Amino acid sequence: MDDYLRSDAPVIEALDRAWDRSRLSARNRLDRLRSRRFLIVQSAVAAGVAWWLATDVFGHRTAFFAPVVAVVCLGMSYGQRLRRVFEVGVGVAVGVFTADLFVHYAGSGPWQITAVVLVAMAISTLLDGSPVIVTQSAVQSAVIVALVASPGQALGRWTDALIGGAVALVAASVVPQAPLRRPRVAAAQVVRKIGELLRRAAESAREGDVEGAAEVLASARGTESLLRELRTAADEGLSVLTSSPFKRHHAPGVRKMVDLVEPLDRAMRSTRVLVRRVTIAVGRGESMPPGYDQLLLDLASATDVMGRALSENASPDVGRSALLEVAAATGEVPRTPSLATETVLAQIRSTVVDLLQVTGLDVDAAIAALPPERERRP
Repeated sequence: MDDYLRSDAPVIEALDRAWDRSRLSARNRLDRLRSRRFLIVQSAVAAGVAWWLATDVFGHRTAFFAPVVAVVCLGMSYGQRLRRVFEVGVGVAVGVFTADLFVHYAGSGPWQITAVVLVAMAISTLLDGSPVIVTQSAVQSAVIVALVASPGQALGRWTDALIGGAVALVAASVVPQAPLRRPRVAAAQVVRKIGELLRRAAESAREGDVEGAAEVLASARGTESLLRELRTAADEGLSVLTSSPFKRHHAPGVRKMVDLVEPLDRAMRSTRVLVRRVTIAVGRGESMPPGYDQLLLDLASATDVMGRALSENASPDVGRSALLEVAAATGEVPRTPSLATETVLAQIRSTVVDLLQVTGLDVDAAIAALPPERERRP
C-alpha cells in the first residue's frame, strides 16, 4: 500500500497545484448575468407595474407591499415558477390580511406581533400550506404589525399584496424563448466538454505529461457545474411549458432534451473516471499501448459531431456511426499486463456505451455494440 501511494505522489502533487489554480473566471460571472438578464428586467418591470396599479389605479398612497410581493413571487429562476408564485402569493395574502385585521382592532406592539405571527402560521397550517406558505405568512404578518398603517389604510396593504401577486402571476406566464433553448444549449456544452477532456487526456498520455494530465483531471472534476446547469435548464424548460400557454408547441423538443439529462450525466461521469485512469497511468510513467490515444481522439471527434448537432437543433444520433467505429476499434487494440492501462481501455469502452445511449440506443443495444476484447498479452 505504501508503494502504491508513493507511485501516485506525482499525480497528487500536480493535481493539487492544478486545482488551486482553478477559479471562477470573470467570463463565467458575466455569462451568469447574461443568462439571468430577462429575469432581472422582468422582476424590475413587475415591481413598477404593481406600484403603478396600486397607487394610480387603486389610489393607495404608500403601496409598499405591491412591488415587494411581485418581486418575491417571481424570484430568480424559471423552475417551478407558477407554483412558487401561487405559494408565495397565498402566504403573503394570509399573513398581510391577518395582520391588517389584527392591527386595525388591537394596535401594534410586542405581544401583538407574537399573537399575529402565531395566528397567521396556524391559519396557513390549517389550510394545508407548504413550508413556503407558512413562512411567508409569518414574515409578512410581522412586517405589517411593525409598520403601523396610516389612518384610512385598513386592509389596504392586503389589497396591495393581492395586486403584487396578480402582477407576478401574469409576468410568470410571459417568458422568452431562452428557457426553451437553454436545455439544448446546456446539453451541447456538456457534450463539447466531454470531447475537450478526451482530447486533452490523449495529448497528455501521448507526451507523458504528468502536469498536463493533472490539469485535465482538475478540469474534469469541475464539470459538476455543467451538469447542474443542464438539470436546471431542463427543469426550467418543463416549468415554462407548464406555466405559459404561449409555448406549448415547443413541448416535443424540450422533452427530448430532458430525456438526455440522465444519459449525459452518466457519460460525463464516465469521462471523469476515464481521465482519472489516464492520469494515474501517466503519473506512474506507463506508456499507453499503440492505438489507445487514437481511441481517445476518435471518441472526442464523435462527441464533436454530437455537440454540433445539438447546437444546430439537430439530433445527437448523427454521431452514432462514429461511436460505433470507436466501439469496434476497442476490440482491436493490444492488451497489456498493466492494470493501469487495462482500466483505461475498460473505461473507454464504458464511456462509449454511455455516449451511445445519448444517441438514442438503449443500454442493451449499446453494450451489444462492443466487440470482444483481444486476449491479454502475458
